[in-house]
Parts: sequence; C-alpha cells; structure tokens
Amino acid sequence: MNLPHRFALTNGRIVLPAEIARGKAVLVEGDKIAGIADRDALGTDIPRVDVGGRYITPGLIDIHTHGALGHTFNEPTADAFAAICAENARRGVTGLLATLAPAPLDDLVRCLEFGRAWMQSPRQGTRVLGMHLESPYVSPAQRGALDPRHLHSPDDSTADILLEQRDAIKIFVVAPELPGARQLVRRLNDAGIVPAAGHSMAKEDDVRAAMREGLRHVTHIWSAMSSVVKEGPWRKPGLLEAALTFDGLTSEMIADNKHLPPTLMRLAYKCIGADRLCAISDATSGAGLPEGARFRMGEMEYEVRDGVGMMLDRSAFAGSATLVNQMIPILINEVGIPLTAAIRMLTLTPARVLGLSDRKGSLAPGKDADLAIFDDDFTCWRTMMAGQWAYER
Repeated sequence: MNLPHRFALTNGRIVLPAEIARGKAVLVEGDKIAGIADRDALGTDIPRVDVGGRYITPGLIDIHTHGALGHTFNEPTADAFAAICAENARRGVTGLLATLAPAPLDDLVRCLEFGRAWMQSPRQGTRVLGMHLESPYVSPAQRGALDPRHLHSPDDSTADILLEQRDAIKIFVVAPELPGARQLVRRLNDAGIVPAAGHSMAKEDDVRAAMREGLRHVTHIWSAMSSVVKEGPWRKPGLLEAALTFDGLTSEMIADNKHLPPTLMRLAYKCIGADRLCAISDATSGAGLPEGARFRMGEMEYEVRDGVGMMLDRSAFAGSATLVNQMIPILINEVGIPLTAAIRMLTLTPARVLGLSDRKGSLAPGKDADLAIFDDDFTCWRTMMAGQWAYER
C-alpha cells in the first residue's frame, strides 16, 4: 500500500526514549518524521493510519548480525543479502550492519566490495548501513565458533588489504592484547571506523592502552572475552570488567536468553545502562531455521540446538538463532528492563554507536521515517522505511 506524502499514524502506543505516549499521533511527511501531535488536534485533511492500539517504535537497528534463513553475509550474492534483509524487515529491523566472520582474505575483500555495491543502490528489505568485520585479528584462545584457520596477527600487514575497503566498514573487531593491535586501533579510528574489542584475552592495561588510541566499543559482552585472573596475589581485571566499568566504552549484548542467563544480562544493564548497551542478535544463518537444522558460516558447519546455534561438538555457541524483535520480550520480562530502555538498546543507542543518531534511532522531528509497529508480543505488524511500508503482515 502506497502512503500519501503526509499522513498520521494514530491509535498507537508511541515508544519515545523516556516514555510511552498515548493519545498522540506520529506525523510523517515525505521520508521524514514531522513530529508527535495530539491525536484530537489533527486536521481533518490529514490522512490517518489506525494501528489498532499497537506499539509504534523507531525502526530496530541490529549492529551485529551474520545472517538468517540459511544465508550469511559471507556470501557475496544478491540472493543471500536479499533473503537476510527481507527477513529482518519482517522483524521490524530498518537498519543493520552486515557482519562478516573470519575467512580467507580474498573472500573477505569480495564480501566488502559486494556490500559496498549493495549499499549504493536502492534495495528492498532492511537497509545495510555498513559492514561489521568480526576480523581475523582476534585471540585463538577466545575464537569461540570462529574458524581458526583464518586468523592473523595485527602486525603482519594483512590489515592493509582489508583497509583498502575502509569506506564499507563501520565496526572492526580486534583483540587489544595482540602485537600491533594498538597501531591498528589508531588506524581504524583515523579512518572513521569504530574500533571494537572482542574475542580477546586482554587485561585491563591492554584495554586502557587501546582506548588511548581510539578503542570505544566492545562486542558481545561475556561471550569470548577475558575476565579477572590472579597473578600471584594480584587480581588482574580483563575485558569483561573493563566493559562493565569504563564509561568510554559502549557494549553489545546477545539477548537471546541462551548466550547469557537473565542474571548476567541484568548485571550488564545495571553496570552499563541503556545509553551505552546495545542489544544485538549475533544471528547466524541458523536464524529462522527449525530445531536440528544444520547451517554453515564459511567452511564451518553448525547446528540449531535448543534454540541457539551450536558447534557440532557442543563445545561453544555458534551465534544466535534469534532475531532482535524476539529479544524485546526477554529484555522486558526475563531481565526486568523497562520497555522504553529495552527499545533504546535496539534503536537510539546503536544509532549513536554508528554516528547516525542525528537521523535515526528515535521518533524525533526531522529524523528518517524509519519505524516499526508491533503487537504486544513484539511480533511485527508493519515496518516503515523512508515513509513507505517495507513490510506489511
């Protein structure tokens, strides 16, 4: 259904950063949000869309997602990107970072080149806002489900090959303790890429040194990261404690109720808060597949088991099988996070991480008309991008 140039969404519970507004309408003009107005004050000349009492939220933004429905962003094909983006639009996601797992360098370059081309042309489905490189420069001891055959050291000059594609990359993960990591963090920061720590055995001093070079983000808290160790009588904090404590770091959390139990998610929220903590899917190609389905990332094969991606030997999780709209009830009901804060963790906070909060992430006047309309259980009813429906149930 094509929408007029100017219209109002009415009869909804409008989720704003600090409150849920009732009795009001979201005004859309062209591809922008024109404002929030009292429903009863709308002129009779304004076309209205009655959303039936549902939630109206900003479009969700998933800054760490590898794939869905048997496809990953490590496949540089239109079929793969289109399938993943269509499934995310069906879930109320209006923006995502196409996340790549370590692979042969030539393959990563092809994926980055394809991602750039995809972003440069109008596409159906969720917008790809950039690439998230879960890079080869991580600790073998904290690789998790990443393929160890494709790991490198930051000081071996291979990063030059990837940074030739710097304009496509938004987030680049590196283990801060590795040789050459600080210099790589500085290069990423200078290139306008968000340097992120992850899959790491770093200690506090490593993290502080990397922060001085521009490190400002941490990937999937608790998952594949160092924690406190004893050296003689001394306790040395790791990346986990730094992420929970340092105000200069934003963090991601996989909120599928599998990777982390509610107590740990509650601790992350209490320590970090909704303005620095992003909920992410870390979804792999197993997302949307049935229990027992096999899926692949590169040359590695995994399985959907107990509602989560698993290594075949059950030694580690292999990403999530849950997309982000399904995580909202977990954050609210299991973790106890207020609805407005849970939505902020999936909208305004990731927009800030990406430097896009002036255009996306909240229903503020002048921002892009990217929004989602949800039932009470956060099943998506409709998704809007740039003032037009991108998905209608």
